Amino acid sequence: MFLSWKRAISSYGIITVGTFLMALGINLIYEPMSMVTGGFSGIGIVVHHFLPVPVWITTAVLNVPLFIIAGKKFGMAFVAKSLYAAICFSILLAVVPVVKVVHEDYLMAALLGGALNGAGLGLVFGRGASTGGSDLLGTLLHPLIPWVSAGNILSIIDGIIVAGGMLVFGMRTGLYSIVAVFVTSKLIDRILEGLKFAKLLYIISDEPRKIAGQVMEKLQRGVTSLKGTGMYSGREKYVLMCAISRKETVSVLKIVREADENAFVIISDAREIMGEGFETEKTF
Repeated sequence: MFLSWKRAISSYGIITVGTFLMALGINLIYEPMSMVTGGFSGIGIVVHHFLPVPVWITTAVLNVPLFIIAGKKFGMAFVAKSLYAAICFSILLAVVPVVKVVHEDYLMAALLGGALNGAGLGLVFGRGASTGGSDLLGTLLHPLIPWVSAGNILSIIDGIIVAGGMLVFGMRTGLYSIVAVFVTSKLIDRILEGLKFAKLLYIISDEPRKIAGQVMEKLQRGVTSLKGTGMYSGREKYVLMCAISRKETVSVLKIVREADENAFVIISDAREIMGEGFETEKTF
């Protein structure tokens, strides 16, 4: 029970930090520089250009019907983290002052804004949540048009919002907004890869039991034995398969070298692993 509460507090704390970084990116970079990078906050920036309506109000108002529909469709337990993230994001947008920290340097604005937004979204997504907006809208629309992937739906929605911002604020601002979107997407990928990437090892050795025993005892990692046959020698061999975190690679290689100097090891990247010893969060 204690570990469960500790994990929940940590998860919601990280979501809070992520939404804070996103609010900084919007209120210090995007809104003062009139850069529309998609999402409901992008719509808020366009609306604010024509009406004296703060971005956080537009974001909150647009999110309310989406979360009501999502709650009825998937259950509130399913959207709990995202609902918290959306509320936290709206509050922080209202609290963080709108100040221009980058003066007329649109390239710096695109890089800095993209970095803040990407880092924030990466932390939020990494805890299995979103801030609602176009992400949640894409999820809700996907069952209506199943022949279009949720990712493509999201890209179309954000593309329309960016195009709208380009029409309102001009081509130059729009092009730098696209740069910011690119930086954001790359940073999200890097953060999520850092959270979920692991290593997959295949070990061919004459000492499979010794190596497997050491890995299970010292690293508490499971090891699977696969039967193989050397096509040149015709001998049957055991191939050990083991999924580990990147930082454990050196330890496993040390175990292998001490047990069998002639062992053959293949190390490959595993983009995502689900199961015991590897935590995978559910989206929304």
